[in-house]
Amino acid sequence: MAGLLEDQVFMAYTTYAAIVVVKMMLMSPLTAYFRITRKAFANEEDIPGKSEEEKKRIMRPNADVERVRRCHLNDLENVIPFVFIGFFYALTGPELSTALLHFRIFAGCRIFHTISYVGAFPQPCRGLSFIVGLLATFSMAYRVLSTILVL
Repeated sequence: MAGLLEDQVFMAYTTYAAIVVVKMMLMSPLTAYFRITRKAFANEEDIPGKSEEEKKRIMRPNADVERVRRCHLNDLENVIPFVFIGFFYALTGPELSTALLHFRIFAGCRIFHTISYVGAFPQPCRGLSFIVGLLATFSMAYRVLSTILVL
């Protein structure tokens, strides 16, 4: 274990994995912020002291809240595979420069994807950031499979 903590590729992986996981975790408070500021709650217990008519009005879907929720879901679909594949990739012994390129591309794409999704930038901003980040993960998966494939 101590050897892993001295490996520069593993340290780089840990850094970028932590960055994208923290970014993903920040989507929950962002969703809460949008729910509160848009007065769009999901549960009746979140809005005590209101009449039934007010509760129905407040418990409606809100486009901004749904946009943030979809962005968070997209993070879950992409960050979790990156964390697992990136871990195995770091164990294959890639060159530091190549590993940093993969990790930086993925992290940058996820950050830009969130900005473009929440900010409602026109396509292809969000689509390109999604595809490029996904390709970085697939590239690492290819390295893992081609290095340690045992059937």
